[in-house]
Amino acid sequence: MKIIFMGTPDFSVPILRGLVEEGYTIEAVVTQPDRPKGRKKTLTPPPVKEEALKHGLRVLQPETLKKKENVEEIVNLEPDLIITAAFGQILPESILEAPVHGAVNVHASLLPKYRGGAPIHQAIIDGESKTGITIMYMVKQLDAGDILTQKEVEITDTDTTGRLHDKLSIAGRDLLLETLPDLLQGKIAPIAQNEQEATFASNIQRGQEKIDWNQPGQAVYDHIRGMNPWPVAYTTYNGKPFKIWEVKKAPSSSDQQQPGTIEAVNEDGIIVKTGDHQSIDIKEIQPSGKKRMKAADFLRGNHGFKTGEQFNNDQ
Repeated sequence: MKIIFMGTPDFSVPILRGLVEEGYTIEAVVTQPDRPKGRKKTLTPPPVKEEALKHGLRVLQPETLKKKENVEEIVNLEPDLIITAAFGQILPESILEAPVHGAVNVHASLLPKYRGGAPIHQAIIDGESKTGITIMYMVKQLDAGDILTQKEVEITDTDTTGRLHDKLSIAGRDLLLETLPDLLQGKIAPIAQNEQEATFASNIQRGQEKIDWNQPGQAVYDHIRGMNPWPVAYTTYNGKPFKIWEVKKAPSSSDQQQPGTIEAVNEDGIIVKTGDHQSIDIKEIQPSGKKRMKAADFLRGNHGFKTGEQFNNDQ
């Protein structure tokens, strides 16, 4: 049986590796083109390409699947099954219809909830206590195909998007490997998604990154950990942006101060008022143009933060 694997970021790597280690025949790996990265704009291959080359797999990197010749190159490989995991492009019907066993996707949510490109971010930002993995057939409509299998994954109160990403990547690998034998033997009855229950998690936009201190403390806390490690939430002070990486929840010392007010500057943290009784204790911060650092290290310098002053709260 010939499998074509389509994926791009770190999330996809354990899944590809798992398929190889289980002995599945990967005919080709399709991934995004190499992109400039970092301040020096170094041309960098996507993580899936690096993993594929370790195993000596054939790699295809079409800029777009809207071109006929790129689609034909994949279809002409005559795959029996296509597996996608965070590939990053919509697949045309001619590719979806090519494999005998169809095209299946590893999606990082419990569909029909959180269709789209940022299901991990959104689950944390929304304060969910659980999410999961869905193995599903791909159709032309985004993440709307019939469900094959699902597996729940707990979200703890200290999970960031990065930590949850890693848990879901492993869960996705395991669930896919459990699903494939039954799928290939026709033992799974696919379940249609309930469209009435569908929600969407679109890619994070720049305007969503700024912290709204008017929100209740738990919502601010969820927002900050939902943006960690990418794109990272930020606030401003005297017009300068500060990325906020790691925080803890802390009781508020006053109901009279405005949201965004610095309640205290301690030796290892900066406590900030939110929209309710719960404040936020900043533990890791990144001033503009500098590296991420512990708040304690930042506070030992000439930071200028003063109790009673306010982080910009202009939303």
